[in-house]
Amino acid sequence: MTVLDALHWRYATKRMNGQPVPEEKLDVILEAARLAPSSFGLQPYSIMVVADPALREKIREVAVPQPQVTEGSHLLVFATWNAIHDGQVDDFIAHVADERGLPLASLDGYRDAIKAAIAKHPTQEARLQWAAKQAYIALGTALVAAATERVDATPMEGFDAQALDDVLGLEQKGLRSVVVMALGYRDTENDRMASLKKVRWPNEKYRLSP
Repeated sequence: MTVLDALHWRYATKRMNGQPVPEEKLDVILEAARLAPSSFGLQPYSIMVVADPALREKIREVAVPQPQVTEGSHLLVFATWNAIHDGQVDDFIAHVADERGLPLASLDGYRDAIKAAIAKHPTQEARLQWAAKQAYIALGTALVAAATERVDATPMEGFDAQALDDVLGLEQKGLRSVVVMALGYRDTENDRMASLKKVRWPNEKYRLSP
């Protein structure tokens, strides 16, 4: 199966049948998201995996009132760092030096470039928006990975972020939710979208030349 086959197959599933996603498929999806590109490789976000049915029921009641939350197998919560500061950059540079076996001082220019880029976003909200853009790249990568594994995945923005953060204790972890994705398997009998043709703009409208 090619990537294009997988993308033609996938759609934003509205109803799921409760079948669990095998751990090995979940691991592939999460690893793909971990390997997604981000600005400077900093990855200023985390992904919380919510599998517990009771917790997902609570999330559906107060934060994400959509059936996929409880009909699916897992809910992935993409959450940005609540504050992005020099100390986190220093930790990242130390991690890079350790992983690549490099002297820490050899990465001074890289460290300074990251800090200078972050400083261009002077407010906390501006930095959160920058971090959210990075999280969305991981979301897109996870969606493609899920499709190649023949796992249905539904990205969702229409939720009460503060309520979700409260339920999951994200603030105490220094995080803030930005987007969620339900994983599971389509309920073809109850999902009216399952049999509909995928519709996208044609290439003559979508592809532009300078």
